Amino acid sequence: MPEIQLGAHTLRSHGVQVARTHMHDWLILLLLVVIEAILNVIEPFHRFVGEDMMTDLRYPLQDNTVPFWAVPMLAIILPFFVIIVYYFIRRDVYDLHHAILGLLFSVLITGVITDAIKDAVGRPRPDFFWRCFPDGKGVFDPVTKDVMCTGVKSVIKEGHKSFPSGHTSWSFAGLGFLALYLSGKIQVFDRRGHVAKLCIVFLPLLVAALVGISRVDDYWHHWQDVFAGALLGITVSSFCYLQFFPPPYDVDGWGPHAYFQMLAESRNGNTIINGSNLQQSELESVRVDGWELSRPNSHDSFDRHTGLRSY
Repeated sequence: MPEIQLGAHTLRSHGVQVARTHMHDWLILLLLVVIEAILNVIEPFHRFVGEDMMTDLRYPLQDNTVPFWAVPMLAIILPFFVIIVYYFIRRDVYDLHHAILGLLFSVLITGVITDAIKDAVGRPRPDFFWRCFPDGKGVFDPVTKDVMCTGVKSVIKEGHKSFPSGHTSWSFAGLGFLALYLSGKIQVFDRRGHVAKLCIVFLPLLVAALVGISRVDDYWHHWQDVFAGALLGITVSSFCYLQFFPPPYDVDGWGPHAYFQMLAESRNGNTIINGSNLQQSELESVRVDGWELSRPNSHDSFDRHTGLRSY
């Protein structure tokens, strides 16, 4: 039976093996990238916009407070940096691989859903009038009173993509995943009442919320667009996180499912455990010289100092 050693499952020793196990998942990620690119190229549905509807669509056309390039920095690069830092602390390739895979799935699935809905709904942005008529002179069909835009085609196209907010959904997808990841790692639900841990978890969500608010302040989105984007992003990130990790409130919420599966496969026979930073839940059902390393429960005699109980 192979030994279980902390730091023994590193990127160098097991990275290729773990990646090969999830090769189909990486291929699906590439497919999502292609779909996302296609959804950004196709023309969205041009919803009827009558002359009398322009009253609510005359907000000024202005630049983004949070530019487009900054969203991947917040939603992908920042969580990726935190995941890398934790890898150098824990040196667990299972956590590294599944956290990155879950993060990318969270962002890309959210992006595909968001842009698919954008193209299908075609809701005009609050600044649609100035996109449609940059000279300020409205031109409408004499019969239907539908807009007859005179502006730049690409600007008008973007003006039909208000619902839901992509900046918001991407931010909540990536930073929501980061909040769940951090809550598991620092064991925020350990029932010890450390509110400071909650502040750490809420910080990424606050950043995502501020991104969403900026979209309303810049008149690029209605508040309903931002609300729907936030709900979509946090929902998808929760599903993707739980696909690879236990719930943060679980006693094993600090590690990925694959790590505990590896431990479970090594339970039978004598197992040697090295390292001082072994987590409490890793000790379950591992026997050493007639003793069992385990979590305490109501039926066993447990020594809190040694972490041992006898049969």
